[in-house]
Amino acid sequence: MTLSIGDKIPDITIKTNGPRGPQDLSTGDFFAGKRVVLFAVPGAFTPGCSNTHMPGFVVRADEILAKGVDDLACLAVNDAFVMDAWQKDQNAEAITMLADGNADFTKAIGMDMDATGGGMGIRSLRYALIAFDGVVEYVGVDTERGVVDKSSAATVLDYLS
Repeated sequence: MTLSIGDKIPDITIKTNGPRGPQDLSTGDFFAGKRVVLFAVPGAFTPGCSNTHMPGFVVRADEILAKGVDDLACLAVNDAFVMDAWQKDQNAEAITMLADGNADFTKAIGMDMDATGGGMGIRSLRYALIAFDGVVEYVGVDTERGVVDKSSAATVLDYLS
């Protein structure tokens, strides 16, 4: 099942990097009682993600948060150490980095893709979603390789306006 507008975000344990290293994070708790913008990328440090997708959210983070968004987050099928290093590399301090290392969350919402042909294993599709109290208000998925459109910071801002 692919996540759609009106769906409830499933409660899956993922990771984030805390002061003492990786720590568990419940998506149910993370989305509860607040408006969250989540964008997902196929992989930290990959060209499209590092050169186009993430920078748009870094530059426009303040604008997005000013639209009544409580948390802006980025998710990838990478480990918490990689997500932490990528956050620092991208100057993305305003963005909560979420590591779905085993693709449990990604598979649960139907946003997984098989990138084994390129040696990358199971990865996330490129998408953005907006949820309020864990219920999806917007979801935009980019299915064409290298295209950042429906999941871009600009598109998210247009929806929030």
